[in-house]
Amino acid sequence: MSVASALLRGKAPRTTTVTRPRTRQLRPWYQNPPLIAGLGVTGLLVLVAILAPLISPYDPLAQDLLNARQGPSVEHWLGTDTLGRDVLSRLIWGAQVNLRIGFLAVLIPFVFGTIVGAIAGYFGGWFDIIIMRIVDIFYALPFYVIVIALVFVLGSGESSIYLAIALVSWTAYATIVRGEVMVAKQLDYVRGARLGGLPKWRILVRHIGPNVMSQVLVYAMSDIVMDILAVVTLGYLGLGITPPTPEWGSMIVEGQTFITTNWLMATIPGIAVVITSLGLSWLGDGLSDHLNPDRRK
Repeated sequence: MSVASALLRGKAPRTTTVTRPRTRQLRPWYQNPPLIAGLGVTGLLVLVAILAPLISPYDPLAQDLLNARQGPSVEHWLGTDTLGRDVLSRLIWGAQVNLRIGFLAVLIPFVFGTIVGAIAGYFGGWFDIIIMRIVDIFYALPFYVIVIALVFVLGSGESSIYLAIALVSWTAYATIVRGEVMVAKQLDYVRGARLGGLPKWRILVRHIGPNVMSQVLVYAMSDIVMDILAVVTLGYLGLGITPPTPEWGSMIVEGQTFITTNWLMATIPGIAVVITSLGLSWLGDGLSDHLNPDRRK
């Protein structure tokens, strides 16, 4: 029925209503429970590490052999270790050491792996082939085995840990960025930039780069956990931070012998490792939920 005939018969013409799809908006960060929990726990640990000189009740290196292996008391809330050092003070300073290594050890492979992966993914060719073959070699061996072997060769110490982790961890960042770039360069906005005559490097840095960083940032949170666990493992094996510097892995080793008589010596630093891992894991999950377009609400 036409509009004119409908009007002559006294009937309103039928109209078609076009409904626009609702645009999904990014859920506010304060409505993301994992992100809030991760920020709270991680922020508190970072604050403790920064304020260690102010809130530590004792010098973490001060020895008191007459009060060795004492249980919790008013003077020493978590007791003392085998050399009479305050466990709480060493735990607080250990947070500074472990978090510093965990965050800084991610920085070098994050930057290097991102650059290498972006170049390989966008330009391809022989550079991409060589990088991927190197990545395959590293993926063929377990992470901890390579790190332990490198630290054993390089010698114990903080600089050796940084170098060992950097030589291994960059491959994961390169793989993630390469895949994201290969997908992004086929999208319309990148094709439009190419048709507009923009230089390849400008397209890669200004257009593709910011849009592929979310996955790398999320992975970096879990990588910090892996690095902290690597430091603890190296300390447990005697290849970590040189004593008497307080470090959670070495504290666990020192307290393991006295687990039946003074269980706090080994248990407390172990709990600190678990809490740190949970905080960073929650932070990574929250960032993934917040930055991933498929999960936006």
